[in-house]
Amino acid sequence: MAAASLLLPSYPYFNRKNQEGLNLETPGGVQAPSHVHFRKQSIKLYVVPRRIITHVCGVRCFTSDSSLELGSSNKEDGVSVSSKPQSVSRFKTMLPGSSNSIDAMNDLERQLQEYFMKVKSLIKVGNLVGAIDLLRANYNAVKKQIDTGVKGIEQAAMLDVITLGFMAVGDLEYVEYLLEMLNEIVVTLKNEEPLLDSVLMHMGSMYTNLGKFEEAMLVYRRGLAILEGLFGKSSPYLVTPLLGMAKVYTSIRRASKAVEVYNRAITIIETSRGAESEDVVMPLLGLGNLLIKEGKAADAQHSFGRILRIYTDLYGESDGRVGVAMCSLAHALCAKGDIDEAIRLYRNGIKVINDSKFLALDDELVEKMRIDLAELLHVAGREDEGRQLLGECLLITEKYKGNEHPNLVTHLINLATSYSRSKNFTEAERLLRSALQIMRKTVELNELNEQSISIPMLHLAVTLYHLRQDDEAEHLALEVVLIREEAFGKDSLLVGEALDCLISVQSRLGKDDEKVLGLLNRVLSIQEKELGYDSEEVMLTLKKVVFYLNKMGRKDEKLLLQRRLSMLRTRYKQIPY
Repeated sequence: MAAASLLLPSYPYFNRKNQEGLNLETPGGVQAPSHVHFRKQSIKLYVVPRRIITHVCGVRCFTSDSSLELGSSNKEDGVSVSSKPQSVSRFKTMLPGSSNSIDAMNDLERQLQEYFMKVKSLIKVGNLVGAIDLLRANYNAVKKQIDTGVKGIEQAAMLDVITLGFMAVGDLEYVEYLLEMLNEIVVTLKNEEPLLDSVLMHMGSMYTNLGKFEEAMLVYRRGLAILEGLFGKSSPYLVTPLLGMAKVYTSIRRASKAVEVYNRAITIIETSRGAESEDVVMPLLGLGNLLIKEGKAADAQHSFGRILRIYTDLYGESDGRVGVAMCSLAHALCAKGDIDEAIRLYRNGIKVINDSKFLALDDELVEKMRIDLAELLHVAGREDEGRQLLGECLLITEKYKGNEHPNLVTHLINLATSYSRSKNFTEAERLLRSALQIMRKTVELNELNEQSISIPMLHLAVTLYHLRQDDEAEHLALEVVLIREEAFGKDSLLVGEALDCLISVQSRLGKDDEKVLGLLNRVLSIQEKELGYDSEEVMLTLKKVVFYLNKMGRKDEKLLLQRRLSMLRTRYKQIPY
């Protein structure tokens, strides 16, 4: 489990009123930071696995799937596989100078796809060294041609596939370098070049993954213009660049523009392939996700409901795809506030998936669904049912990955959070100590960054505070502060939440008021910078600062902050939760 997966923001399911029922209380009555929500591997809504979706772009684009593999110099499925440098001589035939004939382009596309599948196969079996060797060997071959001034579509297409390979390997720094080289060639090519639209689509996807949204939009727009020129403005071939553009608009928070582009894609598919075509699922899904983020749950419900009807009509009620669609619709219903119906749909959806064996028990998507349902059950006050699901997640992970796998930490923390909510802090402590032990071993093996250990450590500090084991709680909180200061900087919000816990512990231990007030002012400064001067978190910290100023007899400072606190209280009283 990557370290980052433990630091995901809380799932944006609930309005503030519902969230209050789930948050673990930190010492002193201040709600814990968002990391005390039940942890998941992803915060996106469910996407039916790619192998199920019919690709609207047809066969024009060579695959850009992100899982990979490469083999030895034997035969696999009738295809010669070679990861040695001698593959350079073979792939010289892939770069036939300036030939743009249809036959040559078809052959080039076939060879590129074959090559990429070899890279995929190596990565899939864990042979990253072999994959990188093959990628670099062919990069060296095409680089020699580029250095001699040969910069045609053949070189661009080969660089594109090599860049996709490094993207799959995870070498993002090298991907960025290759994209710069690829772009220098692409900008010189005419739109009439065959395969250029495919190259542009891949570039757009990679730029988006790197967070280079301006560059992504430029190549998507050019690709869209090429396809419009070839097939007209109503062709289903346009859906691929349109979905890419919609994703970019979503990422740069231009929601209205993203909705417009999604709707255009939907209209194109409806017109060319029918309103009940499976191809309409992807744009409907993207639109639904966006509408959820924009707080338009009713509109999102329409999108997900339509996906459910399409899959039900095509495959029947017992198909696993229907189960996945049920869970996405459940999410929209939850955002809308219909908790009971959302729970019912989640239960039915997970049952359909399990009965159909559409996904494995330990599949990350199914795991996420169980956690989402468990969270909903806690919101509805059905904590025992929710805890049972969290326990299932733990047992399944233990069975498939072993009893010391770092993925167990997520489930141990979730169970501990549930027990803490029920005031069973003793059981929560046991679970958190187990989580901390696993994390320590993982960090020692250099499988995770050291800062990852601060998550169960802070949870344990809060739990020990509730058990009045203040000395150990203080020690852990101090350690978390130091770890996070080194990892994220002294003004990080993650440091602020650790300081918040430390303040409450030291306050009960009777530590020097001046020292505690200094820590409070530091938390206040962090919150003002990261969350805004008028945030609710700032109001809660101001309340503590005013309390200490009053206790220390510093009336002038207190009066100044008390006016500000009064204004914030008035503001938040007027907000309906």
